Amino acid sequence: MSDTARETGDRLDVKYNDQGLVPAIVQDIDTGQFLMMGWMNAAALKQTLATRKATFYSRSRDKMWIKGEESGHTQEVVEARVDCDQDVVLLRCKSHGPCCHVGYNSCFYRAIDGTEKLRLVEERVFDPKTVYKK
Repeated sequence: MSDTARETGDRLDVKYNDQGLVPAIVQDIDTGQFLMMGWMNAAALKQTLATRKATFYSRSRDKMWIKGEESGHTQEVVEARVDCDQDVVLLRCKSHGPCCHVGYNSCFYRAIDGTEKLRLVEERVFDPKTVYKK
């Protein structure tokens, strides 16, 4: 597909990186808060669109996973979007529980102060040891 057709057309033609992945940003549909970023391969995107359950590809585990399969904190996809050149996916979701695996509502729970200092901007909402029993 030409760049013009990809950028202005009505056909989904995701541009995956060299590893066959595309970044997917998750946004809370009600609050607008950005919750997380994960990677998707073509199968994860297809499953997400079919089931409306946010599904990702884990590079470290080399497998697909559904958000909330261990924690129960699922993300119901209300709307899926792509950016102008279709190399980023945006999932606008109804979040059923906190998102971050270390206990915060969002994975973006710290702000950068200066050049190297991080400041907490959210309170931890759950103890990961009680949710993830590995």
